[in-house]
Amino acid sequence: MNREAIKSILPHREPMLLIDETELVGETARSRYTVRGDEFFLQGHFPDNPVVPGVILCEMMAQSACLLVNTGGGKFTPYFTGLKNVRFKNKVAPGDTLTFTSRLISQKGAFYFVKSEGYVADKLCVYGDLSFAVTRED
Repeated sequence: MNREAIKSILPHREPMLLIDETELVGETARSRYTVRGDEFFLQGHFPDNPVVPGVILCEMMAQSACLLVNTGGGKFTPYFTGLKNVRFKNKVAPGDTLTFTSRLISQKGAFYFVKSEGYVADKLCVYGDLSFAVTRED
């Protein structure tokens, strides 16, 4: 699915839509984002050595994870409720293409629990356990 199809699911819009494409396979989302170098979050982080901030990597993982939400159709808003066991293993820089694998672990009512990992090529860059709540907007 491309960015336009992703927009039909996620409420995020530019400049905060941080997934370029995704593929849903059962309870797993495989998403990609290519860092162009002109993103708002690179402007001051760091001017002579741009690196994607960890909090942005967490947001990218979360957006991939939220594509797994099945609310039975209709609009919804996902809200982060927790991050656990998050680790940053390698830096991500302009020109890198991140590939995220997000796997739904469990769901309890409106709460979703997901494991996610982000790679550049074969290098693990970020991983963690995410949770979020979903509100429907019918």
